Amino acid sequence: MLRIPGSLLFVFSCFSLLAAQTSQSKGGASSKLAHGKYLVEQVGLCADCHTPRDDRGQPLNDKQLEGAPIGFKPIGQVPVWADKAPPIAGLPGWDDAAAIKFFTTGIGPNGSPARPPMPPYRFSRQDAEAVIAYLRAVGQRNK
Repeated sequence: MLRIPGSLLFVFSCFSLLAAQTSQSKGGASSKLAHGKYLVEQVGLCADCHTPRDDRGQPLNDKQLEGAPIGFKPIGQVPVWADKAPPIAGLPGWDDAAAIKFFTTGIGPNGSPARPPMPPYRFSRQDAEAVIAYLRAVGQRNK
């Protein structure tokens, strides 16, 4: 029978524990990004307004979420209607605290709600953090 010294067994156990934690944190990060992607692309449909389009109306995927003119107008007059959606890839000019507040309350850093047609989202903190992680990743990818 092979005998493993106690100190070697301890070191092996520590490495195993560290590997498991690293694997879980990477899985957690990729899970958060996947959840953020789902919220941005399937729930919020952010690209509909925030991604520029070509002359045939197709999204320019290499400019995903980099801001665009809004391609529709309300039938009646809507005060403060936005004609352009700002870039959100990377969340330029937003720190995480302001972005979390915006996605959980609908209130921007200036104390005002987003201008229509942007809906006043009320995500949970966990969902807001996932959205922020995904938007930051898109900003890195678009560079």
